[in-house]
Amino acid sequence: MTPEQRLTEILGEAPAPEGTWEREAAYLSAAARRLGVPAAGLAARARAVEGVAAVEERANGFLRIVVEVPGRLVETVGPLSLPGPWPDFPRTWDNPGFAVRYAHARAVAVRRRARDLGVPEEGFRPELLGDPRDRAVLRVLAELPGRLAKGERAGSAWAAYAVRLAMAYHDAYELAPAVPVGDEEPSPLHTARVRLARAVADVLPGPDRL
Repeated sequence: MTPEQRLTEILGEAPAPEGTWEREAAYLSAAARRLGVPAAGLAARARAVEGVAAVEERANGFLRIVVEVPGRLVETVGPLSLPGPWPDFPRTWDNPGFAVRYAHARAVAVRRRARDLGVPEEGFRPELLGDPRDRAVLRVLAELPGRLAKGERAGSAWAAYAVRLAMAYHDAYELAPAVPVGDEEPSPLHTARVRLARAVADVLPGPDRL
């Protein structure tokens, strides 16, 4: 069980990611206010969760929770495929449908190329997803549990979410390569980034080839 899953059990709801996550992966929770219980009790239970680095009790009753390894959250991402419409044309960055579909196709292509280049699928080390571009993707993925809890997977809010995830992944794809480049040997970092690509492909809709 990931720290996020355990925190959701304790708080009764998924905590909401806060900030950019470039330096630390933080969540906010208003569970104490919602439940009408002292924040100190929930804070103590949250601090005891393996993988939680710090818990801060704020004056407004909120808890700010920092997890040690945000990459672990990809273990909880399952196939989602948000409904459209996601128009393919025009194939420019001004078309959100293209940006989303292209991100899905890129993420799937990463997995194909990784197999061809001998990147191991086993041995996922989530702590290696520490590059700012990887963390930006994780930050958007961290919103999924809270959004899914609301039971709605369509509408403008979900469309905007899909576009944000797609654009974050395009940056990661281009600036934090998931497969070896040139004479580079496959490494655990590549394995971790391929696992991140799988999570993105599971969430975003689109064809496997574009």
